Amino acid sequence: MGTVPREQLVALLTPVAQAAGLDLEDVVLRSAGRRTLVQVSVDRDGGINLDDVAQVSRGISEALDATDVLGSEPYTLEVGSPGVDRPLTLPRHWRRAIGRLVAVTPKAGVPFVGRLVALESSVASLDTDSGPRTINLDDVQLAVVEIEFKALSDSDD
Repeated sequence: MGTVPREQLVALLTPVAQAAGLDLEDVVLRSAGRRTLVQVSVDRDGGINLDDVAQVSRGISEALDATDVLGSEPYTLEVGSPGVDRPLTLPRHWRRAIGRLVAVTPKAGVPFVGRLVALESSVASLDTDSGPRTINLDDVQLAVVEIEFKALSDSDD
């Protein structure tokens, strides 16, 4: 697989995602035998559905085919949404996680878990077991959404 600068792919595919009303979250290239695997993650407020994925996949494929960014190598395109294990690195990730349980590792201090209740500018407000807490996003080393499992009650039969 030739070396394709990630920034070049991001620059090419960002307008395609935006035209579909989506945010380009990530682009990853991997060697898959004789082919290149191009994995593209897209998202938006409210999430995406299969129709969104199909629409943006066509646009991405057309953009890749119209340029020589991948050279003459055959490629396989995979388009989807980022998983719930994606770190919250941008304000839009935090905004989309409002109402969810978030594990936060501050750059200084003790890690904590809380329910994200609001995001004002670059300050997140969380309800923790020890009470309300705010943290500036610049002070976060790592934050991820915690997966919550709901126990089935007898009335859910």
